[in-house]
Amino acid sequence: MQQPEVIKILKKDLNFDDLSIEKLKKFSELVLKENQLHNLISKSTEKSIWFRHILDSAQILRFIDFRLSSLADLGSGAGFPGLIVEIFNKNKSFHVKLYEKSPVKRAFLNSVIKSLDLRAKVLGDINNEILDADIITCRAFKKLEKIIQVSREIARKPHKLIILKGQNAQEEINKSFKTKKYHYKLEKSITNEDSKIILMQIKQ
Repeated sequence: MQQPEVIKILKKDLNFDDLSIEKLKKFSELVLKENQLHNLISKSTEKSIWFRHILDSAQILRFIDFRLSSLADLGSGAGFPGLIVEIFNKNKSFHVKLYEKSPVKRAFLNSVIKSLDLRAKVLGDINNEILDADIITCRAFKKLEKIIQVSREIARKPHKLIILKGQNAQEEINKSFKTKKYHYKLEKSITNEDSKIILMQIKQ
């Protein structure tokens, strides 16, 4: 699935407007340009960036309540999914925070924010920052066990977890819930029939 088809889905099913689509186009160009210098995304996915990265990230918008105050993206990397959320966001009171330990990737994220006139804030390693957000999301960050540890020990509560995972999602859940069980919901990915989106409400 290439750019035109993805854009149709973004507009029809996820309610992206024309301005947001133009920003996504510019963002994808910036990612591909930077990827020639630094490894932001896998080289093998460059030609399918709209499907593999943009749409894959954008699908979590279905589970975000923009009436809340903030979202934290852990291990934001090239900005997936955090910058996709920020590009879509129309609520000036809703703040997107991008946590990334790599100085090179932080510099890239800040350059994109400036270039696209976005309001997201870039922060460093989660172990060295305050993690306070109503929603915490991550994609290709760490194993679920580690994410839950961060959620439990570092993050302000309550919050919602939205985690993009591959085909081993249920296996990771079973392993992570050995000592303490959490209520969760698995949603199907729209970009990969084997992948899942894990939704969890962390109250205490």
